[in-house]
Amino acid sequence: MSAQPETPRGALETAAALRTGELVAEDLAERTLDAARSTGAEVGAFAHLLEELTREQARAVAERLEESRRAGSGQELADRLPLLGVPLPIKDLTQLAGAPFEAGSAALAGNIATLTDGVAQQILDGGTLTIGKTSTPEFGLPCYTEPATGAPARTPWDLDRTAGGSSGGAAAAVASGIVPLAHGSDGGGSVRIPAACCGIVGLKPSRGVISPGPHGSEGMGLVTDGILTRSVRDAAAGLDLLAGPRIGDFTPAAPAPYSYLARLDGAGAQSTPLRIGVLRAPLAAETTVHPAALRGLERALEVLRGLGHELTEIPAPFTPEDWTAFMPLWTVGAASIPLDEAQEGKLLELTRWLRERGRSYSGVDLARAFAGVQTLSRRTLEAFAPYDVVITPALAGPPARPEQLQLAEGGADFDAQRAFTPWTSTWNMLGAAAIAIPSHREVVDGTELPFGVHLGATRHGEDALLLAVAAQLEAHDPWPLVRTPHGA
Repeated sequence: MSAQPETPRGALETAAALRTGELVAEDLAERTLDAARSTGAEVGAFAHLLEELTREQARAVAERLEESRRAGSGQELADRLPLLGVPLPIKDLTQLAGAPFEAGSAALAGNIATLTDGVAQQILDGGTLTIGKTSTPEFGLPCYTEPATGAPARTPWDLDRTAGGSSGGAAAAVASGIVPLAHGSDGGGSVRIPAACCGIVGLKPSRGVISPGPHGSEGMGLVTDGILTRSVRDAAAGLDLLAGPRIGDFTPAAPAPYSYLARLDGAGAQSTPLRIGVLRAPLAAETTVHPAALRGLERALEVLRGLGHELTEIPAPFTPEDWTAFMPLWTVGAASIPLDEAQEGKLLELTRWLRERGRSYSGVDLARAFAGVQTLSRRTLEAFAPYDVVITPALAGPPARPEQLQLAEGGADFDAQRAFTPWTSTWNMLGAAAIAIPSHREVVDGTELPFGVHLGATRHGEDALLLAVAAQLEAHDPWPLVRTPHGA
């Protein structure tokens, strides 16, 4: 029997139980590490466990909690560190000094990080338990998680199917109950795709809300850190932990004048009716949308309609051919990863193909691509302007089997990914916030599988509004909290 938490506590519930003494930090750490070793191995959740670090963190949490009890400052500590003691692993595309950093690639096998990225430092400063580095595909490039350096990530709903990517290990860890929330990153859907595959919540914040500094840069402007959880409130708490600008950010967002969690708790009911655009047409590729994915969309629409929101069917704002303006940015980003000749020879086929494509563009081509993406984004946001939120299916179908996506030829592989994820990358181009939430479960090929919906903001900085709408759907049509790994 796989080890799992005794009860599927969320992140905020876990923190509260630690403060009251119902949970002991050291015991929680050991149970979580046990689950990471057992259930985590079944679903391929972790690239590396960080057991000694986690135990050291747990001891520090226990001491801090005991000091606050003696001083009578428990509420002050809760306000300052609301996720103190909560297990929160870090994706293996983010560096943590002294810990392995392989990014799912044989080219970096055995590599140890020498610095700590800013978002990882914020996670550490929040007093969380790191547990380990979660699995990711090579350099986070595909929407499946088949790393060259370890076990593939699988959805606990069906171990024959991918957990999605590139935050696949993070999603598998959350969905199977090992941890209540996990760090991820998203350049074309890499938080929201695995959330949909695993039946959990995946939030990509607005561009600039979470700083990539001080060591990273905005690059092509497509990637942001994000959070994966089982509840919308935990997603808001995770965003509170990660959000904030840093000196030198190229696209900074002003700090929110409120806590996202407090705003959600205060206005989560979202009593004002919203204008919601319903977009069924795939954007990134011509593809057939699975009937169950459309039924999942209809299920969410029924809830929203019953809550008084105004729903309007809208056409696609651009064609799949228009979408190819995105390609130079993505491929040049892959080509810019610094690797020597020996490392280059260890790359997987998709990474080779993307890097070769990226090297074929000139500086002028790249400048034109930036302009093209910005033009496409402006046009799309103008089309979305009459609406507060746009809703689509999260994916074109159920969690895919790996062989349906990871193909022998790089171009075919990329096209298969586009067909599987025809909506998510649009919001990376737009820079607006987006969230994937579970909406439906249905038996496909003899196995019950999750289907999600995707909510995309139509204006930058509307992260709190998006969380409020997601919370409404959660409250009126709850989803399963933990899924025991099923199948083999």
